[in-house]
Amino acid sequence: MSAAGLPLIEMLKTRLHWHQARQKLLAENVANADTPGFAPRDVAEPRFGADGRAVAQRLEPARTSPMHLAAAGGPARGVSETDALRFETRPSGNAVNLEEEMLKVAQNQADYQLAASLYEKSLAMLRTAVGRR
Repeated sequence: MSAAGLPLIEMLKTRLHWHQARQKLLAENVANADTPGFAPRDVAEPRFGADGRAVAQRLEPARTSPMHLAAAGGPARGVSETDALRFETRPSGNAVNLEEEMLKVAQNQADYQLAASLYEKSLAMLRTAVGRR
């Protein structure tokens, strides 16, 4: 039996992937701090159902013309991208606040380390339970 199917392990893996995706997006926001008209984005936090599995949040392309094809496929699993709430926008149209982005990066990193530690501890408990300490 694999540990990959256990709800706690799956939740921690989904959370770790979310932190990685968020770190990438926050880095893009910082990199575009001087780009005119750039609107910073963030990643929606994953939600989990009663069974511990991630609740699907669908990220759909915008249909701007009736000639566009409709999106096909099942619902996306995990997280979706969102526009971040911002209070200030420069005259150039850029809404990146570097202090806010750096606070988010630091919080994201701390939360990632916590989730990684919990993941490691969970695997150690499973190894102990099966006698492979």
